[in-house]
Amino acid sequence: MSGLGWVLPAMRPRTLPASLAPVLVGGAVAAHRGSFDGVVVGAAVLTAALLQIATNLVNDYGDHVRGADGVDRIGPRRASQSGEVDPRHVALLGAIALLAAAAVGAFLVLRGGWPIVGVGVASLVAAVAYTAGPFPLAYHGLGEVFVFLFFGPVAVLGTEYLQAGDVSGGGAAASVSVGALAAAILLVNNVRDVDGDAAAGKRTIVVRLGRDAGRALYDTALVVGFGAPLVGWMLGVLPPAVLLCWLALPLARPLRQVVHETTDGPPLNEALAGTARLELVVGVLLSVGLVA
Repeated sequence: MSGLGWVLPAMRPRTLPASLAPVLVGGAVAAHRGSFDGVVVGAAVLTAALLQIATNLVNDYGDHVRGADGVDRIGPRRASQSGEVDPRHVALLGAIALLAAAAVGAFLVLRGGWPIVGVGVASLVAAVAYTAGPFPLAYHGLGEVFVFLFFGPVAVLGTEYLQAGDVSGGGAAASVSVGALAAAILLVNNVRDVDGDAAAGKRTIVVRLGRDAGRALYDTALVVGFGAPLVGWMLGVLPPAVLLCWLALPLARPLRQVVHETTDGPPLNEALAGTARLELVVGVLLSVGLVA
């Protein structure tokens, strides 16, 4: 990792669909209600991406400091772990990303008022608290809960609120779908890293419950991701066209197979990236169904 070649990998761009999909869906929910605002959606996309980049960088630094990214790591090599980058530089870049997210988010506060202040502050705190601070969420089995909430309901309903002035049952159903698939991305990560995490004292939900339980939770996340739009349609809060997202089902089967049948790093790394792509495809199809 010579020069600044570590910066882009440390941001983990292959996971960024987790921040893009919920904002797209939130914009589509607002469009379905006749309240779409492209400027707001663009600012929300940028804010969400910066928050995720900041979370990834703080995670890179925090896991290194706590010893979770050792030399026996089977996942992609991290910047702080590499020994070629000063971990403080990774933390500094994470802080810059947080400040940038806050700066862009200030525009959203002007549009949405005090409720968005609360969402913004909670998002900034959670980005740091994920692996840093006195109670790192990921080290206490709360990582999936954090990801589900902030990359599901918070992002989707926050984006809807910024445009429509309130939230809807349809937005809630759609947010559960993308939040579950975002949690599935993390579950692949934690299934892959279960042995190293256990050795480092990182008590993820997969460490607590075991690899097989983590795989079962991955299956559950997929079922919820594809099932929530169906439930929303059956309850009358989503249009039937949202079932277009089921066209992405063939993408899920090979991912599930890898998660269940291997413990090798490279295949699981690809499954993680594939699950992120799956979430984005589902989010796009959901959005098309909402605006069709």
